[in-house]
Amino acid sequence: MGQYKANSTNSKSFSLTIENTKIGELNYTKWYSFKAEIQLADNSNYQLEPKGFWDSKIELKKAEKTLLEFKMGWKGILITTNFNESKKKYLLKLKGLLSNRFILIDAEENEILTVDTDFKWSKLNFDYTIETSTELDNMENKELMLLTILHCINYYLTIIVAAT
Repeated sequence: MGQYKANSTNSKSFSLTIENTKIGELNYTKWYSFKAEIQLADNSNYQLEPKGFWDSKIELKKAEKTLLEFKMGWKGILITTNFNESKKKYLLKLKGLLSNRFILIDAEENEILTVDTDFKWSKLNFDYTIETSTELDNMENKELMLLTILHCINYYLTIIVAAT
């Protein structure tokens, strides 16, 4: 099981690390935007682009190929991956109603990831601690998945704040 850290200094750029080794970055074009870019340690770039009415769906793309999409559902954020032409579905949701912990479950309802959010008043943004299961650690494109999960949580928090 891996333990990753995601930190931001300005709410627009998040750096993902494990044992102080940088895995990649999630960068937003501007504050409160759902459009973002992921850059992995190998310098490969991916785009997160909102689609649909009120940006109701976000797609992760490499060039024009959609590798993953997510949208808000009643139970949480529904994630569909399409890595190597193999579709898989996941659900990202809060662990409890007033929790600061998100969990990712697969189609068989196995918990494969937990994310603890930590709001930093001094920076007015969140830092994250991510714990992965063996299943997620063995996933192809896990770094891409982890950075997309960060975007999902930021998306969720933005939608919830806007609704209140």
